[in-house]
Amino acid sequence: MFERRTGAVLADQLVDWGVDHIYGIPGDSVNEFISDLHRKEEELKFIQVRHEEAGALAAAAYAKLTGKLGVCLSIAGPGAVHLMNGLYDAREDNAPVLAIVGQVKSHELGTGAFQEVKLEQMFEDVAVFNERAASFEQLPDLMNQAIREAYANSGVSVLVVPDDLFAQKHPEKPGKTSANYAKPRITPSKQDLQEAIKLINNAKKPVILAGRGTKHARAELITFAEHIKSPIILSLLAKGVIPDMHSYNLGQNGQIGTTPSYEAVMEADLLLLAGTSFPYRAFLPDDVPAIQIDIEPSKLGSIYPIQVGLPGDTKEVLAELTATTEAKQETAFIEKYQGKMREWHTQLQKQKKREDSPIQPPQIMYALEKNMDKDAVISSDVGNVTVWTTRYLPLTHQEFVVSGRLATMGCGLPGAIAAKMAYPDKQAIAICGDGGFSMNMQDFVTAVKYDLPVKVIVLNNSQLGLIKFEQATIGSSNYGIDMGEMNFAKFGESCGGEGYRVEKFEDLETSMKQAFLSDKPAVIDVVIEDLAPLPGKISYQQAVKYTEYLIKEFFSTGKIELPNMKESVKRLLK
Repeated sequence: MFERRTGAVLADQLVDWGVDHIYGIPGDSVNEFISDLHRKEEELKFIQVRHEEAGALAAAAYAKLTGKLGVCLSIAGPGAVHLMNGLYDAREDNAPVLAIVGQVKSHELGTGAFQEVKLEQMFEDVAVFNERAASFEQLPDLMNQAIREAYANSGVSVLVVPDDLFAQKHPEKPGKTSANYAKPRITPSKQDLQEAIKLINNAKKPVILAGRGTKHARAELITFAEHIKSPIILSLLAKGVIPDMHSYNLGQNGQIGTTPSYEAVMEADLLLLAGTSFPYRAFLPDDVPAIQIDIEPSKLGSIYPIQVGLPGDTKEVLAELTATTEAKQETAFIEKYQGKMREWHTQLQKQKKREDSPIQPPQIMYALEKNMDKDAVISSDVGNVTVWTTRYLPLTHQEFVVSGRLATMGCGLPGAIAAKMAYPDKQAIAICGDGGFSMNMQDFVTAVKYDLPVKVIVLNNSQLGLIKFEQATIGSSNYGIDMGEMNFAKFGESCGGEGYRVEKFEDLETSMKQAFLSDKPAVIDVVIEDLAPLPGKISYQQAVKYTEYLIKEFFSTGKIELPNMKESVKRLLK
């Protein structure tokens, strides 16, 4: 009756749930489970990362890209602590992730054993499900519940297992639970729909703010926008949901946003929030009527004071609103902002098509644009690079992944690794600053080891550029932002991949092309000129403080980068 190890039962369960790979590092409190994964490697691949944070970030990115469960594994103590950043990223962006965390042996619990940490207490804030197994008999049912909760709540489940439990022999009999999850269908009430229809029909200047919750509803979003003549503004996580150059797309709002998006949302007489948790309240108007659509009823009204909340799938609700609202004939509002966006794009194109040195980020985005495939996956790191990627790299059908609400640096490379695991036949491209890349660059070795030909573009200014700008906008002198110089191309080569160092504009396109023609992982290390990532709309206070900073820099150093100063002041005075 007692025939199989419990670890083998759990591995089979993961396969039954559709899991085909796990990110992690072996160690003494998971080695029993590792041996079971080894026996299952044809169906359940173990991806040995170099740092547990990278594994958790990769699991989160995989879940964001696919909607499927991302899984990571760590030992107790230090390994579990290292998972936290990636798990918080998954929590903040509503990604279903399972963390299987080892623990000291059952008979050692509570004795202060080597590497023992109170794991349940540590994971309590990050997890929607957080349990430690007390016996091997309950483990299969706990596994099913953990995965079900991750899917049901779009969040993180943590299953803590003392390593000796994996080795216990488990009876060959059906468990109490099964490996399935039925997603409920949520729909708005007729009364709320009627109120929303009335608001939409009466609006003269509606604006749609769409988030990642519309990723599967591209056609319905565009059809609805065209039906009511509403511009669309996308959250950062929704970049790529509709083509960047679509005539109804005004780009992003907020610090990374465009000027037309900010002006349109401030002129709007109705906001339609669709599948978004846009966090920047200062970039939204104070008292405009609003309708919010979200699959999670608890989120309705959580980011803006709404008149009507429509719980449900954005794909279904948008289609319903298109069918039941009046088709608008007045085009003045949408045409006004289409004209502003044409001017915006014209200015961006001028910056992108410069052919001189020193190299600036827009030029890099133009070189990448010419080398990326239509179905590529772009993993952006966090920092100035987020601004350059979002603003200057137009997507058509490419997918985009980033750390959104947590905005953690170091996510770029793990995201590209996850993209290659999810879509082996697609280009996987990480765009990183030197600060973000250096936080997890050790896992470039992981890409080499598993023959994952990711391309990593490093915008290298030897500084924490966004922090430099943040210090400037509060009027402070810069401190603690210099990174020191590093040749990341040589690092890439030392890992067994390819490396391309670009210091002059004339070498940029050739190096980019060579890297993308290669079937190996590659680092394209581009030395760039420091450039302030000015937002689309600058507040008066930002302008004052930034001017103070420029004056301080001049008098403390006796020099200032005049081209950037001229461009910055010109923008500030608009």
